[in-house]
Amino acid sequence: MLKAYWILIVLFISVYSLSAQELNIKLTINSDQIQTTDKSVFDQLQDALIQLVNARKWTDTKFNTNELIQGTILITLKQFNPDDNVYKGEIQISSSRPVYNSTYITPMFNFRDTELEFSYIRGESLEFSENNLTNNLVATVAFYTYIILGFDFDSYSQNGGKPYFEKAMSIAHSSQSLSSIGWATFGSDRNRYALALALTEESSSAFHSLWYNYHRKGLDEMADNPVRGRIGVVKSVSDLQSIYQARPSSVLLSFWSDTKFTEMLDIYTEANSEEKDEAYKILTSIYPTRKYLLGKLKK
Repeated sequence: MLKAYWILIVLFISVYSLSAQELNIKLTINSDQIQTTDKSVFDQLQDALIQLVNARKWTDTKFNTNELIQGTILITLKQFNPDDNVYKGEIQISSSRPVYNSTYITPMFNFRDTELEFSYIRGESLEFSENNLTNNLVATVAFYTYIILGFDFDSYSQNGGKPYFEKAMSIAHSSQSLSSIGWATFGSDRNRYALALALTEESSSAFHSLWYNYHRKGLDEMADNPVRGRIGVVKSVSDLQSIYQARPSSVLLSFWSDTKFTEMLDIYTEANSEEKDEAYKILTSIYPTRKYLLGKLKK
């Protein structure tokens, strides 16, 4: 009886370790715009993708249950061609992490990709192989999984996310053979290829310093030393300027605006007038359409 008890415990631990790797992503497929009487195919697809993202081991790092990266992936299907089983739609990805020694959760990745196209047949295996990409949906989900990991690791150590951004870039290169939208090497500043390129090219090194300083030396210091933490955040504005000067159309600038803009302005409410004036000058030159929101810095 005792032996059977311990066998059950071992089995439970084994199953749990498989289900808890690095990520706890809530993945949802919205098929409301697809006209079909049988919606079970989408439930099956959703379950397969959840298994792919949350149960697969993506890194060599061991995560405790309370350390799992939290996030959401929403796939909205808009068109379906029954002749070739091709779906078109968009994918919205977000992730977050806790700020050290506080209850605050900071957004890490918030990105909307409107160029999603893939084929799927009920019961089709959705396995990811870095050396053999055959399914555009799997490639896209794996790509954004590595991006999520990259931003999380980058926020804890300088260039800690580099291996994962490089894996995302590798997927972007390999996916050229799939001839699907979203991977084009030209013509878009906001597609998957552009995002991966921006995160791996040398000219964007300032962004990785910004990301690390903002989170590890800024937000994570806030609870113990608010002044020191705010200085870390303030420094990020000058790093943004460096990115803008290197490439004004960089996808990283719009990404920062979508993910961190409001949070950064809230932190600046405690800055001195000189810091606010400098931030206003820099940020209005980078984000002229956000001038109204930046007016908070003038109060």
